[in-house]
Amino acid sequence: QLVESGGGLVQAGGSLKLSCAASGRTVSNNAIGWFRQAPGQEREFVATISWDGAVTNYAESVKGRFTVSRQKAKSTMYLQMNSLKPEDTAVYYCAGARGSFGGTSQSSYNSWGRGTQVTVSS
Repeated sequence: QLVESGGGLVQAGGSLKLSCAASGRTVSNNAIGWFRQAPGQEREFVATISWDGAVTNYAESVKGRFTVSRQKAKSTMYLQMNSLKPEDTAVYYCAGARGSFGGTSQSSYNSWGRGTQVTVSS
């Protein structure tokens, strides 16, 4: 089970750090992805990190502003979000990949958290 936390309301230009904690299932050998879904829109890829933290990939819209990481024990993953914009407003989900390296497609992931709301005011 994956559980996200850390969402909230922030002004444009501010920062938030999301956490994703794994319980009941080890994800130490799995990549983790972050996705988001804004109202009325499809869920979209945000970032992914490989099982060992060595490989990361980001959507163009967040590159340079967001950083994905994972704790050494690999049971907690993070998404540091800086320079937030109103268009970053969405429900953010973490997801466990089927393999050691995640992709940008939702089909690469087979376990999902319930999401945490991020709202960026202008």
